[in-house]
This record gives sequence, structure tokens and C-alpha cells, in this order.
Amino acid sequence: MLPWIRALRPLTALLLTAAIALVPATTAHAADARPASGWNDYTCKPSAAHPRPVVLVHGTFGNSVDNWLGLAPYLKNRGYCVFSLDYGQLPGVPLFNGLGPVEKSAEQLAAHVDKVLAATGATETDLVGHSQGGMMPRYYLKFLGGAAKVNALVGIAPSNHGTTLSGLTRLLPYFPGAEDLLDEHTPALADQVVGSDVLTKLNAGGDTVPGVRYTVLATKYDEVVTPYRGQFLDGPGVRNVVLQDLCPLDLSEHLAIGLFDRIAFHEVTNALDPAHATPTTCASVFG
Repeated sequence: MLPWIRALRPLTALLLTAAIALVPATTAHAADARPASGWNDYTCKPSAAHPRPVVLVHGTFGNSVDNWLGLAPYLKNRGYCVFSLDYGQLPGVPLFNGLGPVEKSAEQLAAHVDKVLAATGATETDLVGHSQGGMMPRYYLKFLGGAAKVNALVGIAPSNHGTTLSGLTRLLPYFPGAEDLLDEHTPALADQVVGSDVLTKLNAGGDTVPGVRYTVLATKYDEVVTPYRGQFLDGPGVRNVVLQDLCPLDLSEHLAIGLFDRIAFHEVTNALDPAHATPTTCASVFG
């Protein structure tokens, strides 16, 4: 891919943000169409092999269905009770979620976890999130009592320490009103910029909380959460993984790693069940 085309991707994201903020939408919400079978089955009872339900947390602009058309069936077919939620909705903006303030989204996650635990009878859950969905749950764990209800958090390309959007966020001060536009119309994007108030609060005093296992899956080709090593966490119980260290042929970028990368999916199952983990290689794509 030509470098200038890759550089346009984050710029396109910013332009899309502006369009969403300024143009009212009338289309029905995609996530209103729940999967007919498979995940989000509130009659599912966790097995002895997989005693914790898995809650999938979508990323910015995502929703509870489209973000997980690959991973949810992958986990369901391996015997997990799998659930997903919509969070961060903004009034008048259908289809695209994960745009509201991170603190409010964490409250929505807290309520959803309680709902899943009540339905399944489990005492703990595991969380798997993509992009903002890998970072936002840390707010729930750290400030909303989530650590007592969560065994593991797996972040797929998470925005743990924010993003520079390949350097574009450094240009915001040169465009009067741009930062105010982000703050007012898409708070979650502003919260994910390197050095934001939310990230400063979240990472103060350490990246992790006791009692939770953390896994970060990153790709060196990530063009959205940059630099990609800013996704990594420090602390006990942390495993940081670069997919290309497992399979040099894996060319997944920010979206692909969460949507259909079966090498990443295999590592997710290893993180959820480390006692039965198997080596992840390029051949895992066929697993």
C-alpha cells in the first residue's frame, strides 16, 4: 500500500467524525437486529470448561453486532457463553456507537456485566474489547468496582495510552475550533487523544488493578492507535503481544485485527483459557 494512502485513513476518520457530528441521520440502528442465534443468548449457562461468560466490547464507531461477526461465532463454537453490548450512543446518530464520554460508557458496561452475571449465574466475567473497547473497560475496573467481577481483560488494538492518529492529532491546535468540535460532538475521540484528561486519570498510579489478568494484542501495522506500542500495559498479570512476532505474514491493521484475524482470535482463546493455551502460529488461521 502506498504510504500516502495509508496516511489518509486517519484523516478520513476525522472527516467522518465531522460529518456525523454535523449531519443528522435517520437510518434505523443496525444493532437493533440481533443475531438470530449464537451469542447474546441469555439462556446460555457457562460450562465447567468455560465457567465465565465473555462480554465483547466494540470500538469507536462500532456496534454490538458488526464488530463481532467474526469473533463471537468463533468463541461460541468453542463452548463459550458470549455477549455483546452497545454503548456510547449519541442522540440522533444511529449505526455508529462508542462516541460518548468514556466515563459514561464505562457505566453502561458496568450495568451490562451485572445483567450478564445475573442471567448466567456466574460470579465473574471475561472482557474482550477492540480499540476503545479494550481501553474503556479499564475505567470500569479501576473506578466502578469492576475488578471484583472481572477475571481477565483482553484488549485488541486498545487505545490504552491514546493515539496520535499517525501524527494528525498534533495538528489540532493549528485548526481553530477543531478540538472543541471533538469535545462537543464526539467526546470519545477527544478522550482517546494522547494526553487527554481521561487517559491521564486512567493511567495515574499504574495501568492495572490487582486481581485482573490483562492481555494486549497489537499489530505493528496499526494506523489508528499510534504509536502501536502505546497500546501496551505495564504491571503484574500483563501479557503484551505483537501479532507479527507470532506470524510475520500477518498484515492485519487496526480494523482487520478485530474483525476477522483468526491469528488474533486464537490468541484471545489462549488469554481466556491460559491453562489450555496452544502455540499461536501462521497456521492458526486454519484453526
